[in-house]
Amino acid sequence: MNLRPYILSFLLTTLMFTSCRTEETEFIETPEEEVLVANSSIALLLQRTASNDGSSNNIIDKANCFDIAFPYTVNANSEQIILNSNTDFATVECIFDQSDADTDNLSIVFPITIIQTDFTEVEVTNSTELNSFTANCSGENVDDNDIECLDFQYPIEASTFNAVSELLDTVNLENDNQLYNFIGDISTSDIVTFNFPITAVSSDSSEISINDFNELESAILNADNTCDEDDDYDYEDDDCDDCTSVLIETLLTDCSNWQVNRLKRDNTDYDTIYDGYVFNFLADGTLTVYWNSTTVFGTWITNGNGNNLEVIIDIPSLPLCNNNWILQEIRTCSVETEVDFRVGDNDRLQYENNCI
Repeated sequence: MNLRPYILSFLLTTLMFTSCRTEETEFIETPEEEVLVANSSIALLLQRTASNDGSSNNIIDKANCFDIAFPYTVNANSEQIILNSNTDFATVECIFDQSDADTDNLSIVFPITIIQTDFTEVEVTNSTELNSFTANCSGENVDDNDIECLDFQYPIEASTFNAVSELLDTVNLENDNQLYNFIGDISTSDIVTFNFPITAVSSDSSEISINDFNELESAILNADNTCDEDDDYDYEDDDCDDCTSVLIETLLTDCSNWQVNRLKRDNTDYDTIYDGYVFNFLADGTLTVYWNSTTVFGTWITNGNGNNLEVIIDIPSLPLCNNNWILQEIRTCSVETEVDFRVGDNDRLQYENNCI
C-alpha cells in the first residue's frame, strides 16, 4: 500500500484549512517501509511474536495457550505449594521426581486467574471451567500460532497519526502485552511508525538491529520455527540451553561425595544398586568410587554444550554407570543438587549431592 500520495494530499488539504489555528500539528512524510498498516502481514507477525506464551507452566495446567496469574496454590502429591513465580515450578518437579514408581498427582486450588494468548484475564472457579479453556489449546508439541524464537528489546517508541481526528500521538511500548494490544488497536485511518532502529534477540541470544518494517518482517520470518519452543508437558526436560562443559566440570569437581539417586538401564530401574557408593570427580579426568573399604577408579570427559552436552563415564568395575550420557538438567531440590543424565528414554543416571 503506497501511503505517500495520501499523506501529501491530506497534508496540503489540512494546511489550507488550518492556517488560522493557534496550534499546528506537523506530520512528516514517512517512507512506506517505515509505516505499519492495520492487518498487514507484518502487523500480524508482530502480534504472533508478542503474544503470551502459555507453555512455561505446562507442568501445572498442561495448556500451551494460557498462563495462570501468580500467586496461586497447588497440591503436588499431597504437598501444598504456593507458586509466586516461574522458579517455583522446579519445586513441583522435585516432588514429582522423588520416585519413578509412583503416579504423580497435581490439583489446583481455585479460584485462579488465567492469562490468555491476547493477555486477557479470566477468573476460573473450578476444574471443569479450566478444562474448557484447555480444550481450546493445541496439544503437546503441536504447532501453535505464537512465535517464540524471537524477542524484542523494550521500550519501543511508536507514533500514530489519525487521519480522521488529525491527532498525532507518541507512545513508549514497555513489554509484549503493550505491543500486542497496540497492534490490535491500529485502525485503517491510522498511520503508524516505529522509532527505528529497534533490537530483537534470537533464541541463541544474538541481537539483531532492525531499521524498518521490511527488515522486521524478514527477521521474524527467518526466526520462526528455528528453536525448540518446548511445548511439551515435562517442565524443563530439555532446557539445558546455558549448560557448558565448564559449568558441569566445575560443579562435579568442586562438590565431593556424589551419590547415585536414579539409575535406569534398558528401561530397568537400578536405583538402589549403588546405595552407599561415594563418587568423586577429579579435575584430571579421573574419578574414584568408594564403598565398604573398597575403592575403584574410572575416567570421565565432557564434550559439546547446551542440550547436546555429553559426559562420557567409564568405570570398568561399575558397568551400569558407563555411557555417553547427555546432560539433561542441573537443579536444586531443597538442600540437594541433582545432576540428571539421559540417553533416550530408556537410560538415566542421576547424581545428587548436598553441595549447592
